[in-house]
Amino acid sequence: MSDFLAAEDRALLERNGLATFDALWAKQLDAVDEPNTSGDGWSSVYRLELEGQGYYLKRQSNYLTRTLHRPFGEPSFAREFRNISLYRKLGIPALQAAFFGERKVKGERRAMLLTRALDGWNDLDSLLEQWSQLSAAQHSAILLACGKLARHLHSVGQVHGCFYPKHIFLQPAGEGYAAQLIDLEKTRPLLFGWRDRVKDLEPLLRRAPQWSDAQVRQLLAAYLEQPEDSALVSTWHQRLTARRSHKENR
Repeated sequence: MSDFLAAEDRALLERNGLATFDALWAKQLDAVDEPNTSGDGWSSVYRLELEGQGYYLKRQSNYLTRTLHRPFGEPSFAREFRNISLYRKLGIPALQAAFFGERKVKGERRAMLLTRALDGWNDLDSLLEQWSQLSAAQHSAILLACGKLARHLHSVGQVHGCFYPKHIFLQPAGEGYAAQLIDLEKTRPLLFGWRDRVKDLEPLLRRAPQWSDAQVRQLLAAYLEQPEDSALVSTWHQRLTARRSHKENR
């Protein structure tokens, strides 16, 4: 597999001597947090700053995931990169890749993914922490943005698989908010209709206890493109409440 280098980032990386796998792999950086480990494998994330542009550089060695399609395993970043590319093709707002590459070095499987940092964006988790300080207009705009993001995702036949507040990033845009997704590793096709959709949405609501029932209905109205007092919104609210109760009482 040949390396991927985004056209928008090529010149910047070339000016800094970082447009190749070997150069990015050798770059000395401090890790953002402790590396993940599995057997003899590891995976780590680093912050990279180049001329005012922020990136996250992810490196891993022998850190493999196994699926039915790839029973012998593949680097988890390979799957994440495929999903980043898929989201871009489908027009789903999400983080963007600047570089991706894989290598086999003396029995070691290396993979590396460079993504543009979402500087100037806030994850929904941080906005929920200050929910009581935000205005009613901000509440409505954030709920609308999240509902529309979920609708777009599901309308093109995809399930995120980790649709959590920490994976939804928002930025003020005009009178509303723009929203996009990160952590696409568990994305899969939407196969089971409304059941898949409920399963994808419910973790978001469970992790947003600050939202009142009325605010959940606002989000669902945006998701379903229906009035908040519609029967369809009520049906979906019941479905999500039932799944939440089931998850919490297990």
